[in-house]
Amino acid sequence: MRDGKIKIVRIIARLNVGGPAIHTILLTGELNDDRFESVLVSGSVDAGEKEMDYLAEKKGVKPVAVPELSRKVDLRKDFTAFFKILRIIKREKPDIVHTHTAKAGALGRTAAVLAGVPVRIHTFHGHIFENYFSKPQAMLFLFIERFLALFSKYIIVVSEVQKEEIVKKYKIAGEEKVKVVPLGLELDRLSLIGSRNGKLRGELGIGDGCVLIGIIGRLVPVKNHRMFLDACKKLFDLAGGLDIRCIVVGDGEEREGLERYARELGIREKVVFSGWKKEMADVYADLDIVALTSLNEGTPVALIEALASCRPVVSTDVGGVKDVVEDGINGYLVASGDSAGFAKRCLELAKDPEKRRSLGGNGRQRVLKRYSKERLVRDIKALYEEALAGIN
Repeated sequence: MRDGKIKIVRIIARLNVGGPAIHTILLTGELNDDRFESVLVSGSVDAGEKEMDYLAEKKGVKPVAVPELSRKVDLRKDFTAFFKILRIIKREKPDIVHTHTAKAGALGRTAAVLAGVPVRIHTFHGHIFENYFSKPQAMLFLFIERFLALFSKYIIVVSEVQKEEIVKKYKIAGEEKVKVVPLGLELDRLSLIGSRNGKLRGELGIGDGCVLIGIIGRLVPVKNHRMFLDACKKLFDLAGGLDIRCIVVGDGEEREGLERYARELGIREKVVFSGWKKEMADVYADLDIVALTSLNEGTPVALIEALASCRPVVSTDVGGVKDVVEDGINGYLVASGDSAGFAKRCLELAKDPEKRRSLGGNGRQRVLKRYSKERLVRDIKALYEEALAGIN
């Protein structure tokens, strides 16, 4: 520590739209004060992904770019990224290297060990061992994570469910080393949303009498948007005279195939593919129900934001979702792949505005306390102080 400050180099593979990027940008921006100094190192987004550089700029964060660092395995680029990260760490001389996401965790922690950084910490944001990679890749990553955990002061997970998996199912580290630190988000603006503001509906030409159901996220296989479209088909068939429309907010490699699938199902006229929206508060304000059909999740940012906006949710019961959604209290949980059950729950809420208000109100009370940015910053500051206690 220099001048009494704790210096952190934070490393993430890419700042694509999603919880990990928001998390790392917020922490880097907030942990630059009279006690902490933070540097953010990031790689490049995949083709078709939207980058959150606008949020970094807003928070006064200027990431140190390592273009060769990315999600995909490419040995030549990975070696280049490793040596660049090593040079950055040696130059910055941090007290703590804190890595986020799998690739950054592997390269960053290895470089930190070689550079003699006293504390190495890694955060798991998702469940990377299921549905993200092929089985051989997942087994390789599991071996690497177990090895790197030996050189990590702490392993951070974002939910109790994830801790259970990391400790007992995958045996990556012992319970004393794995710390639960839930996501923290800027929810203030969303917490002020009451009734619809009409901006999204005006853009789409959708009237106030229509029930609008939205799903928000990257259009990639693990998000399982095909199940959402299957549920939409069943929902429209069951709706009778009830006016229901659905919107898919986001973009990614599967967009063309999903739009084609919607046409094959005969529902394309009732399903809007909007791409990414920068002003998400305007999106949540005009939605009546927020859906999620993922095969796997760490902590779903879209559901937290939906509940902060007082919107009920219907989601598959996977990963860390149940840490956010209490079935029947602030939304509904449905088995993964059960498109009929999903459609039934959506229809139940579409028919009952009072139930939507009740579940949404319950959700707002829960998430504003548990997932605030302020709580996240307090937790991480305390963990850093604890990690450095007794060193030097």
